[in-house]
Amino acid sequence: MAAKLDYQWHLRKVMADRGLFSTTDLIPLLDERGINLSSSQVYRLVVERPERLSLKILMALLDILDCTMDDLIEPVAAAGAGSTGRIKKAVGAETGVGDLRPKRARVRGVERP
Repeated sequence: MAAKLDYQWHLRKVMADRGLFSTTDLIPLLDERGINLSSSQVYRLVVERPERLSLKILMALLDILDCTMDDLIEPVAAAGAGSTGRIKKAVGAETGVGDLRPKRARVRGVERP
């Protein structure tokens, strides 16, 4: 069974590390990059964990905060998935291509001579 993954969103912490303490500080910085969000949208982006995120917004945040995706998004094992703690590598990166082998097909109902 595949591990169920979840993530933690660290935008507020990264903003604080860069001296941005108000969610409205992001509005003009996003606007400079062609991203027009209302103050309530920016507030939700900062204080809540986004379920969907435009790549344009993500790239603008990375540019504004001079950070990487690893700084903003921390993959973690989902609660109750059997393992806990931080996942060290990207999903699928822990397995080399050589380890990905298909399962042999089992043929049923065929008579053998």
